[in-house]
Amino acid sequence: MAEREPLQNDSRLKPTSAVLDEAHVGDIHGAFGTIRLSDVAPRRTWRRRLLTLAAIVGPGLIVMVGDNDAGGVSTYAQAGQNFGYSLLWTLVLLIPVLIVNQEMVVRLGAVTGVGHARLIKERFGRFWGWFSVGDLFLLNFLTISTEFIGIGYAGSYFGFPPILVVPVAAGVLIGITVTGNFRRWERAMFVFLFASLLVLPLLVLSHPDPGSVLKGFSDPRIPGGLTSNAALLIIAIVGTTVAPWQLFFQQSNVIDKRITPRWLEYEKADTVIGAFVVVLGASAIMIATASAFTGSAASV
Repeated sequence: MAEREPLQNDSRLKPTSAVLDEAHVGDIHGAFGTIRLSDVAPRRTWRRRLLTLAAIVGPGLIVMVGDNDAGGVSTYAQAGQNFGYSLLWTLVLLIPVLIVNQEMVVRLGAVTGVGHARLIKERFGRFWGWFSVGDLFLLNFLTISTEFIGIGYAGSYFGFPPILVVPVAAGVLIGITVTGNFRRWERAMFVFLFASLLVLPLLVLSHPDPGSVLKGFSDPRIPGGLTSNAALLIIAIVGTTVAPWQLFFQQSNVIDKRITPRWLEYEKADTVIGAFVVVLGASAIMIATASAFTGSAASV
């Protein structure tokens, strides 16, 4: 009697599971520290926990603060100009939305070891995989276009023509990316991140009214009621703060940084910190423009 072949050897029964490959297994080289693959010691002290968080921090902060881009700045500024401090409450409501969305892809990336598009392809099929990538490509093309428009306007403000600053900015970004060094790329991103926090001194210099700011955060009312203009602006605030590309970016970033389930809680903390930081920056922009331009007719 012939010996029966084990079922697990039957290729028809093998699932095409998503797993980490060799390129994504190894030491974690973060912008502010390194965690060796052989490091299995428990983190019993606050010092060791903070050092570990410093090494892992990055994907959550970068993806969140990266959303305060040219489109985000113009949207928050327009909200401050048109409605003063009264729409600040919308940003508070977006904090849990950001945390839930991004924490989901953190777990997916750490456990499966592959990107968001590949998981869509494996779960829903090739068509929806390509559809998600195509949709993301179109959305990112439009987003990047607005970024370079913003760079062109910023350069013009300092006397530099867009035809000069836009290619230079594009060259710098491409140069940072093609080096293939994750730590160098992440450190460059943190330079841009810290530069974006210059909106905080701008907030202080605008001399906002503390009572009105507090009311804007805590009182969900809109002067004049929910008009079509107010509704569209609230939708724009949500759309520019919670974007689909964030899901793809952070999950891929978690994999590229070699974050495994062991470090999941630290990456979740990174995501929560990022959610608060992006809302802090957005609030600073809205408050500063509200203090300076509320009720003015000029466009921001």
